[in-house]
Amino acid sequence: MGGGFKNFGKAGPGRPKGLPNKTTVAAREAIARFVDGNADRLQGWLDEIAKEQGPAAAFKCFSDLLEYHVPKLARTELTGADGGPQELNIKWQQEK
Repeated sequence: MGGGFKNFGKAGPGRPKGLPNKTTVAAREAIARFVDGNADRLQGWLDEIAKEQGPAAAFKCFSDLLEYHVPKLARTELTGADGGPQELNIKWQQEK
């Protein structure tokens, strides 16, 4: 009995860490094309939302859409030794 599953049970290396899957890339590209193709109409839509629901709702709508068009920056926290506060020592030298 020949079978087509020679590597059955053995996992491959998978997708490298940080690399988005094809569906995510395609969705982001589609949203980018939508935003780019409707940039002139987007202002009108936001104005209409602001008029009907308030400026906060328009801003939320815009920021939610922008989140998919512009990647988020990773948040990093800088700490000092053993997770404590950072220390900055500044020394001035006398001019010679």
